[in-house]
Amino acid sequence: MSSVPSSPSVRWNDLTHPVVAGLISVIVNYGGTFILVFQAAKVAGLSPELTASWVWSVSIGVGVTGLILSWVAREPIITAWSTPAAAFLVTALATTPYAEAIGAYLISAAAFVLLGLSGYFERVIRLIPPGVAAGLLAGILLQFGIGAFGGMSVDPLLAGLLIAAYIVLKRFTARYAVVGILVLGLAFLLIQDRVDLSGLTLEFAAPVFTMPAFSLNALLSVALPLFLITLTGQYMPGMLVLRNDGFKASANPIVTITGFGSLLMAPFGSHAFNVAAITAAICTGREAHEDPSKRWVAGIAAGVFYILVGVFGVTLAAVFMAFPATFITTLAGLALLGTIGGSLASAMADAKSREASLITFLAAAANINMLGIGGAFWGLLIGLVAYVVLNGRWSGPTPRPAVTPVATEGVTN
Repeated sequence: MSSVPSSPSVRWNDLTHPVVAGLISVIVNYGGTFILVFQAAKVAGLSPELTASWVWSVSIGVGVTGLILSWVAREPIITAWSTPAAAFLVTALATTPYAEAIGAYLISAAAFVLLGLSGYFERVIRLIPPGVAAGLLAGILLQFGIGAFGGMSVDPLLAGLLIAAYIVLKRFTARYAVVGILVLGLAFLLIQDRVDLSGLTLEFAAPVFTMPAFSLNALLSVALPLFLITLTGQYMPGMLVLRNDGFKASANPIVTITGFGSLLMAPFGSHAFNVAAITAAICTGREAHEDPSKRWVAGIAAGVFYILVGVFGVTLAAVFMAFPATFITTLAGLALLGTIGGSLASAMADAKSREASLITFLAAAANINMLGIGGAFWGLLIGLVAYVVLNGRWSGPTPRPAVTPVATEGVTN
């Protein structure tokens, strides 16, 4: 990997800012849409042990790969779990046996390893029309945005408080809006005695191995969408964040190492992890350190903090699974608002592909289920067919819209 010209030596007084930046990045990630992992686990009917194993595997995997990449490249390469993929799994795991989902995770991860080793990352991602990819992501996530406001019918006081607080915090401190409503919501629930944490103790997480199973249904309705969503919704904006802050690490080793890490951790529940984008910007920008050559320390710090959280995954799982359903759905939906809005903006940005992108969005949002295959696949297929028919041909590689980084992750990862 190439990097910003720098000296690897770091003095003790250079550590404070990048370490704090790494910590904030981790807090924002866990305080943001990680709730989707627990929501997906509930939908799949996973036991607390399997849920804790998922937390352990994705946290340890993210921490180790980010630490290795940052150390080798001497750049702040922050890795994270795939947030849009976790949102997609909330729907997909409802109809896919867990063992088959594990098999799909393995296939998707293996595809990323091959993609990284081949060196064709840029070429592959540009074959997918940007508007269609953005429309697919927006359609998949739409239900979460609706769910955030649907909670007003079930628990108007709790949902209303979170929505109002989110709007106010977004106005004055956008980066920490999701963390703010998480803290405020938890305080509200504790005051109302609606969540009991009195018996909570620190427990070490134990990985649970699940024997993978493979099926055509899981391949088409889980593995393929998981690969495409992570490719277009995480890797591309993540690399753009690094480039925008002047770092030159090659994308191919990053895709290969994170793909290999996902492959190793998949049997223990990890769905996918990859290079981060928005929260990575906390560590790649001036907030981490005035000197770009010192910012790689933030990547090391973030990796260490992720590993620590993963070690105590049982405790984290117990905390989140004690929350009321309305709190989970409202928090997840609000955390994804930026992603949904940005994805829609990207989908509608190019007049030539606008209608095909809109068709993709609506088809994905409809969550079509035919022949035992989930809605993400049909949404993508219908969108691609519409794109080819409406444009008369496949246009080939196209430049990504400038709003891509905002479109995919909002304030999450």
